[in-house]
Amino acid sequence: MPNARAPHLTRRGLLAASGALGLGVALTACGGEKKGDQASDAKAGPWEFKDDRGQVAKAKSTPENIVAFTGTAAALHDFGVEVKGVFGPTYVEDKAKGTKTPDVQAGDLDITKVEVLGNVWGEFNVEQYAALAPDLLITDMWEKDALWYVPDQSKAKILKLAPSVALWAADNSIPKVLQRHVELAESLGADVKAKKVTDAKAAFEKAAARLRAAAKAKPQIKVLIGSASADLFYASTPGRPTDTLYFKELGVNFVTPAKLDAGGWFEGLSWENVDKYQADVIMMDNRASAIQPDALKSKPTWAELPAVKAGQVIPRVTEPIYSYEKCTPILDDLAKAIENAKKVA
Repeated sequence: MPNARAPHLTRRGLLAASGALGLGVALTACGGEKKGDQASDAKAGPWEFKDDRGQVAKAKSTPENIVAFTGTAAALHDFGVEVKGVFGPTYVEDKAKGTKTPDVQAGDLDITKVEVLGNVWGEFNVEQYAALAPDLLITDMWEKDALWYVPDQSKAKILKLAPSVALWAADNSIPKVLQRHVELAESLGADVKAKKVTDAKAAFEKAAARLRAAAKAKPQIKVLIGSASADLFYASTPGRPTDTLYFKELGVNFVTPAKLDAGGWFEGLSWENVDKYQADVIMMDNRASAIQPDALKSKPTWAELPAVKAGQVIPRVTEPIYSYEKCTPILDDLAKAIENAKKVA
């Protein structure tokens, strides 16, 4: 994962520096029986799922009160599984207008119909979570056993309330990660053989073939993965994130930074040195936490980059929603960019 969300202290520290809120929540009464039809629960039988930590989550019946990281919830939604609550970037608030619009990581979720337990790094309302009587917590995992957007300071309290599932969001390419989401969705009752899903998978495979063909036709086109903050440009490695790892497998010619951070994710460059790595196409982090290209026009070193001057800068879906439906446009967009790219660096 590139940039301001570096794993370990780097990833978390940068997030905190960008304005993540502290939790500061004390867990109060969390007891009481969960609501539901005991007869139907018994009929459903026991449920279990082995996650990517190697841990087995178990329940007496298929979980219904599900709380998930926003991007994971969006993926489950595409497979036909709905959640009761979410945490992580869910909405972008315009305080002047008093409006909230869905964050890119919310996908097609109706954000007015889910409980938002936290919208920024470090924010997770434990009392609100307990009140949902959760059956299952689901999130991503960028580093072994590190639960994405589950705050360390309240993690123990959170994990006592329900079983948890963590799925890799790094170090495996998109098809493998997609398959794990399919398996989880199926265990939760999704019909993964429905026409909607099989058609989406076929479209994904077609888009992958298109990207492979584009990369093969233009092997000279170099692609740089970037993310911007006020002080630094993060040039990211293609070797760990699921998306770029897959693009690399399909033949895309990536620039690999020479001096990666301790977690092996990115090299931070001052804006004076942003031209250290030349590329024909630049993929820029599309998350709300990153400064977007339109806001970088005032930086002269950015404006002078060959890819910028040529108009060959495209958004990068840095944290993909792992459904076939949402991953297909990612492949198509990069294929189109390479197909249309001119050699400028």
